[in-house]
Amino acid sequence: MKKIVVVGGGASGLLAAGQAALAGAEVLLLEKMKKPANKILISGKGRCNITNASDVHAHLSHFNRSGRFLHQAYTCFFVPQLMEFFAENGLKLVTERGNRVFPASGRSQDVVQALLRWLNRTGAKIECTKAVTALGVENNRVTGVFCGSRFIAADAVVLATGGTSYPATGSTGDGHRIAEDAGHSIVPLRPALVPLVVKNHLPSLAGLDLRNTAVRVFVNGKRKKSDFGEVSFTRSGIGGPVILTLSKFIIEQLDKNRHVSILLDLKPALDDRKLDARLQRDFSSRHKEELQSVLRGLLPQQLIPLCLAQTGLGGSEAVGTISARARAVLRNWLKNTSFEVDGYRPVAEAIVTAGGIRVTEVNPNTMESLKVNGLYLTGELLDIDADTGGYNLQAAFSTGWLAGRSAASS
Repeated sequence: MKKIVVVGGGASGLLAAGQAALAGAEVLLLEKMKKPANKILISGKGRCNITNASDVHAHLSHFNRSGRFLHQAYTCFFVPQLMEFFAENGLKLVTERGNRVFPASGRSQDVVQALLRWLNRTGAKIECTKAVTALGVENNRVTGVFCGSRFIAADAVVLATGGTSYPATGSTGDGHRIAEDAGHSIVPLRPALVPLVVKNHLPSLAGLDLRNTAVRVFVNGKRKKSDFGEVSFTRSGIGGPVILTLSKFIIEQLDKNRHVSILLDLKPALDDRKLDARLQRDFSSRHKEELQSVLRGLLPQQLIPLCLAQTGLGGSEAVGTISARARAVLRNWLKNTSFEVDGYRPVAEAIVTAGGIRVTEVNPNTMESLKVNGLYLTGELLDIDADTGGYNLQAAFSTGWLAGRSAASS
């Protein structure tokens, strides 16, 4: 019986271990943390956006240039198979806005439990608090792994240790170092899907979520990107699904020393004419009230101080005395709330790590290394990253499934 060691108990590692066991191999999964699947637990704000129920072409369009590498893995195991897998393992799913798929319970813990119940039935074994430090390689073939001074022999090894984001979950870049020591080249690691730091940020905005917001990105004064959806404010800046999706492009511009600003349209359903009519109506019907009071009907309370500060309008001024010119200033602010991007949070706070093992050094039909026979590489270790929306987890599940099957049958 073929013996396979899987290193890492995240999404791709769990799928790889289970599939290898189902294919007849003796499988040992080594996880350096006390429990597996820690990153799944915190994904999707604790809800776990498992995948995205769109077709293959749409999926791949959300990845970086290396995304086409995933085509074969998606041919073998894609969204329909993943959703069927969870249904068979007792997890009900729901599809929400943007085709994002979540557990119906809204609990990522239920995803983890379904995966672990399934893995237990396959016969694969898990050992936690076992940190792999190196591969055993002889004559260009993997022979096993080292856990400190302990050597564990194996006919094949699946490396599924993840990237460097959220290191508290166990993703500390070990796999990249191990792969590099084995001869792989690493595209420089950097944050992807990460909150941004802005200059004119107010700490009081932390925790504020803005839904249905239009976002435009300007680079050196020219509009370059736009999107629509949810924006969130953090203690140091701005985040949320839309900002995270745009963050990789913005980081590339900042690293080229270009000036980047973000404009938020807080009233995208109203054009200038309709918004002005709304303001006139509110100011007329409530003409004796203070502006800061009337603004509560237009903005979240946390945004009002920023609005008054950036427009220069007096919060205690009666709206009936506000001039048409001042009203135009307010209207422009509501349609073009501006934030100057000053930087971005570190890779440790990113949802996904960009960069990693060059996909040209991996066989896309099997996930086997082209540098070391018997070594299989999956998930966030690879230089593939995508927008937020369930795409990255699908890539992890698919590459893990293919690696496990290939390792057992090669």
